Amino acid sequence: MAGREDTFSYRLWRYDGAPGELIPLLQSAQDHFGYVPRKAINYIAGVTGIPESEVYGVITFYSQFRLRPMGKHVIRACAGTACHVSGSKMIIETIEDELGIEVGGTTDDGLFTLNTVACIGCCSLAPVIMIDDETHGQLTPASLRKLLRAFRRRVKISGSKAACGDAAVAG
Repeated sequence: MAGREDTFSYRLWRYDGAPGELIPLLQSAQDHFGYVPRKAINYIAGVTGIPESEVYGVITFYSQFRLRPMGKHVIRACAGTACHVSGSKMIIETIEDELGIEVGGTTDDGLFTLNTVACIGCCSLAPVIMIDDETHGQLTPASLRKLLRAFRRRVKISGSKAACGDAAVAG
């Protein structure tokens, strides 16, 4: 559990003009919101006196920062050597085509975020992806499309059951 010292507003309040605080402030904002929203950029710029354009430049320079929230489910596509020689590029293109997003993007419904990783560590299963903590290997474009559609259906069904359960509790 984050202590009081780790909260975004506490860090802003404690800022005393010391150089080198921009990155910790941005990390704190991202920890708090899950990404760095426009209002956080505005607050940080106001408190530090650093122009918003410069804050934005730092955010876009470092890959650790996100300007959009992550999807509910994160897909990690392996781009390591074994996966690369086994067709990871085609696998990544299939995901992009099936979900309508690019690497680093999130679907419009907020369900999926697609990232690539250097290695998942399952080289014998190449090409490999992970959806959250589930590993899926020896994929082909056809098997991947089937997997993504089944996963999406499963999520919608479990979401519907949860919504029905909420309605039953509320009603």
